[in-house]
Parts: sequence; structure tokens; C-alpha cells
Amino acid sequence: MNDIGCQNMVDTICRTLIKHPKDAYKNQVNVNHQSQQLNYFGIPDFKKALSDYDKFAELLESFCTEVHYLPEDESTSLDSIYTHDPCVITNGGVILCNMGKKERLPESTAMENYFQSIDVPILGRIEAPGTLEGGDVVWINERSVAIGVGYRSNAEGIRQFRELLGNLVDEVIPVSLPHWTGPSDCLHLMSNVNPIDHDLYLVYSRLLSVSFRQYLIERQINLVEVPDEEYDSMGCNVLAVAPRKCIMIEGNPITQSRLVAEGVEVYTYDGSEISLKGAGGPTCLTRPFLRFSS
Repeated sequence: MNDIGCQNMVDTICRTLIKHPKDAYKNQVNVNHQSQQLNYFGIPDFKKALSDYDKFAELLESFCTEVHYLPEDESTSLDSIYTHDPCVITNGGVILCNMGKKERLPESTAMENYFQSIDVPILGRIEAPGTLEGGDVVWINERSVAIGVGYRSNAEGIRQFRELLGNLVDEVIPVSLPHWTGPSDCLHLMSNVNPIDHDLYLVYSRLLSVSFRQYLIERQINLVEVPDEEYDSMGCNVLAVAPRKCIMIEGNPITQSRLVAEGVEVYTYDGSEISLKGAGGPTCLTRPFLRFSS
């Protein structure tokens, strides 16, 4: 088995990188200080965040996933708990992102240092004026990838990404994102679409472009719709740990029941401190760097 390879989003997660809040948040004083600066929806409770995250990590490990922990870094903020965004994993190595949120810029270097320490190759880096964040990157399959164009990822970042990928892909699809609540909030393409299986996606269609939604349907992908009342509670942010097996934030019963009706095994966790206040669900909390088709 290779050490790295993740040009799909539904095969079994074999290796993933996460960051514990004890290393990202550090202490309650730091959380209190940074939360408003980072535009959080509330101030996380440090002790509860530690406990909730331990349960989340145990859930990941219950799927026999090899879990790696990103260490504490003085240059990074609370947001570094969301390890999905600072890089993109390809079959040829790690592409380091240039974050659209300026407070997160140091995170890609911290991630580069960790991957180098475990001999995972670095394929390249997105350079200014290009911006790219991992949450905007949706692998349709190993040869096709969609990328959200919005306040976090721009056209120049996507051009560089395509150049770095070279012959690893056939198709890079830019997907325009709406203004929604503006540049200060986090809206990624994965805020609105998450693969659950190769032919099953969870979507919030009201914030998808018509052309991209039609593209998914033309590829014979069945779309499970997130209801309006469960969008703000991050019903659309779901992590596939294997085909039709996923983790989601508890408290989204309609979305959960719709997934179950499609034959999906759904596992939930308490995201009140580690997800909802910082706008980062289970996908955001994880950076899979090896998925394997069993």
C-alpha cells in the first residue's frame, strides 16, 4: 500500500491528520482572545472541547484509521484544528495552500513540516496572488476535481493547482460560489456538497450553481438534499470514512434520516464546541492523506 493517495473522497480512510484542541486552542484564555478576531460564532469552552474531541478521535480510530496528530505551533491560531484546509492531497504528493483567510496563512508551513517529518512528499505550493483552501476542493473521481471560486480560493490559485497536478488529472472544474454572508464568514464548496459514495452526494442545492448541479446529475450522481433548517447546524458537512459510511454533527435528524434511507451508516458526535462555533464540521477537522478502495 502507498503512503499517500487521496484523489477521491469516499474510499476507506486509512491515514488521516488531525489536530487536538489542546494543541490548537492551548487554553481558555487564548480561546477567549482569538475567537472574536477569527469571527467565531461563539467562544468555545476549552474543557468541553477537549472531551468532545477525544470522543471524535476515538470514533475515527474505531474505523481502524491510522490517526496522526499535528503538533502545537506558536505561529498558528484556533483555526488550525481544521486540518483539511491548509493543503490538498494528490497521488503525487501534498499541494500546500495559500489560505484566503489571512490569519490562517502560517498553517500550510506547519503542515509542510509535519508531512516532511514522516516522509510524505510535497508536490508544490500555491503562491500569491493565488489563493486556495482545501475546503473548496471536491474530487469527483481520481481524474476529475471541482474547485469553488469565492472569497477563499481564486482563479489564479486554481490555475496554479492545475499546473501542479499536471497529468494526474484530466479535468479541473471551477465552480462559482455565491456571496452568501460575505467575505468574513467561511463558505467553501464543501459547505454545500459532500460525496458520500461515488454515486451519492449530500448537497444544499440552494447555494449550488445550476451548471454544477446539472453536471453532477449528468454523471448519474444521486443528490440527497439538506433541508433549510439544518444548513446552519452544518447538516451538509459530512465526512465519508468509507463508501456509504459517514460521520456528521449530531442534531441534524432530517438529514441523517435521508442518508439512512439511502443505505448510509451514520455516526454522530457533539460538535457544539469544536465545530459549530468555528464553522468547521467533521470534514474540516480531518485531512485524510490515504484512502484505499477495499
